[in-house]
Amino acid sequence: MEEIDMLLEMAEDGMGKALRYTASELRKIRAGKASPAMLDGIVIEYYGVPTPLNQASSITTPDARTISIRPFEKSLLQEIERAIINANLGLAPTNDGEFIRLNLPPMTEERRMQLAKQAKGEIETARINIRKVRQETNDELKKLKNDGVSEDAIKIGEERVQKLTDAFVEKAEKMYEEKEKDIMSV
Repeated sequence: MEEIDMLLEMAEDGMGKALRYTASELRKIRAGKASPAMLDGIVIEYYGVPTPLNQASSITTPDARTISIRPFEKSLLQEIERAIINANLGLAPTNDGEFIRLNLPPMTEERRMQLAKQAKGEIETARINIRKVRQETNDELKKLKNDGVSEDAIKIGEERVQKLTDAFVEKAEKMYEEKEKDIMSV
């Protein structure tokens, strides 16, 4: 039974990682309000080293439609501007010599639908990853049969894995419902 418990812990950890990754991806999807998380993943050259934008500048949201970026060094302004344009976020940076401002245009209904669809795709990826963890765990459980673990114990283990899978898929669905509500609210 110890091996089964260990496999279940590993499965729970793997499914948790899938949800954490999905949550980070959902944060990048614009929901109508400006958020510093929208710039996660943008990397600039800082003294020859690739550095995340949020580690080389201060990123704030003065209002719901504006992101303000103040680099720690003014010499980074052009580099940051170029990185934002290359990130293909659909935002035009405005450089005033001190700050870079990103003004987010109001979203159309069509754009909201596209973003909701994108969020749904991320949730589907999470479901697939959760099911992949379930499959790998069930395969490992079946291998335990050769080690002398009873079939009943393996069956109970598989049932526990399924309950775990159902719980994590439900969490993913809740994440989608929250994000969809956030995207669709005007």
